[in-house]
Amino acid sequence: MLLLFAAAVVYFVDLGGSSIWDANEAFYAETPREMMERGDYVSPTFNYEPRLNKPVLSYWVVAAFYHVLGVSVGAQRLAIAIGAILMIIAAFHLARISWPESLPSEGAKLAGLWAALGIAVSPRHVMFGRRIFIDIYISMFMAMTLLCFALSERYPSRRRLFLALMYVAVGLGVLTKGPAFALLPGLVFAVYLAAHRELRRITEMMIPAGIVIVLAIVVPWYAAQYARHGWTYIVSFVVGENLARYTEGLGVNADRAFWFYVPVVFTDAFPLSILAVAAAIWWFRDRGAGMQTDPSYRIRSLLWIWIMVIVGFFSISAAKQDLYIYPVVPAVTALAGVAIARFAAGDRSSPRQALVVTTMVTGGVLLALGIGVLFLLNRADSAYSLQGIATIGGLAIVGGALTVMLATRQGIQTGLVALCVTLAAINWTFVVRTLPSFEAYKPVPGFARELNSRATAEEVVATYNIALPSLVFYLHRHVEMAYDPAPIRTFLDDERTAYVIMSRDDYAAIDAVTDRPTCIVSTQPTFNVKLRDVLSRQPVPDLVLVTNRCN
Repeated sequence: MLLLFAAAVVYFVDLGGSSIWDANEAFYAETPREMMERGDYVSPTFNYEPRLNKPVLSYWVVAAFYHVLGVSVGAQRLAIAIGAILMIIAAFHLARISWPESLPSEGAKLAGLWAALGIAVSPRHVMFGRRIFIDIYISMFMAMTLLCFALSERYPSRRRLFLALMYVAVGLGVLTKGPAFALLPGLVFAVYLAAHRELRRITEMMIPAGIVIVLAIVVPWYAAQYARHGWTYIVSFVVGENLARYTEGLGVNADRAFWFYVPVVFTDAFPLSILAVAAAIWWFRDRGAGMQTDPSYRIRSLLWIWIMVIVGFFSISAAKQDLYIYPVVPAVTALAGVAIARFAAGDRSSPRQALVVTTMVTGGVLLALGIGVLFLLNRADSAYSLQGIATIGGLAIVGGALTVMLATRQGIQTGLVALCVTLAAINWTFVVRTLPSFEAYKPVPGFARELNSRATAEEVVATYNIALPSLVFYLHRHVEMAYDPAPIRTFLDDERTAYVIMSRDDYAAIDAVTDRPTCIVSTQPTFNVKLRDVLSRQPVPDLVLVTNRCN
């Protein structure tokens, strides 16, 4: 419990100490600020233009935190961190209710603690819990939907209460993601009932009441949208953002292989994901031993169905993004947590060899990752200067080796404690030392300071061929975002003063075709996200702020 507390506290450390990441985070920090500025909480905007490709709940949540704590990066990230912690809590309870009734009851708590700890120390979860609002909240509402359904199965006497709470979670998820949110849980639960030959129990699912609950949560906002814009944005969202993205890969990577998500499952739920292999072996043993009537076996079956249906659903889609399957993480860690606790409780049916091997493999993976980190980012000829990298690499190597050694000599629990202590220490090092180092490679704060001291409200500010959405948050003004050279030439050749951010190579091409003289007024380094360039020791790429008013 102390280790879990230490691992969880890091989610709230120095939340406002680093600037916004120029990815999804910028949209969920700026859109609520514009809502408050305009006093309009119905039609979201970003960059002072309509942003209706997502429902509104995520923006309302951040706006609520802004109202209480003030508009800041830290307030927005506090909302994300709370969502990440709720996922940890969901994993705890999923593991607890998956505990076999034939074993001592105190093992249920231990299973929950292992599951919660497995997510809490996951480096992926720590990072996502500080920057990716929408995916954390979708995963959190999905986890709550799964947990409520599982509770209704485990405790039939309170089924109506848990099902009602499940529909509340579904409604909140639909108001976060859209109608597609309700599809996946419904598909999972239908497969679960069919697998147990209980499809007739659909009548017990309170579906009419559930529809009323979901509609009561969702309809008011959609009705307000219809009153303002008719069906335009509603249809474009449902068809374009959901159906077209799934069937055609619209706007996302559409050329990934069918098995793309297999390694993603293991990386998203690391470190306990590898132990889920032993949990799968154990599930088959339980099935062969006739445990189908044990309520805990049914819950574990539900968790496996949840994982397989979600991974399978997105594996056949045209659009494949790793975070699409992040809702499986609480289920994976719950299954692994139960396996660890059952072994500790002396369950004689345990696949001991599989548990030992998977624990050793997990330690070996951590050791290899430590070597890789030192090789990539801690060499003297590295283009990047990041604090704490040597510490992180050293911790991973030592912790990985200790995990392997202790798992073979002292038992898998001792080895896994060493593993989790190591990952908690790595997460703390990353948050306290390494994350602040990334500020040197985030160009927007430096450009924003320069523009705030130079540009007036009438002058043009633009970006060319580069995505810097956080610039809007720091400037509190509209920014032209162009990926074609024609409008950039127009801005720079115009009589109005213009400021454009672009790469140095793009500036060379633009400068050769503009009629007015231009000059660079500021240069900022940026992090190169291409691994091949990092491996080849390419210099840190620069972005430049260019203007047509050189005097």
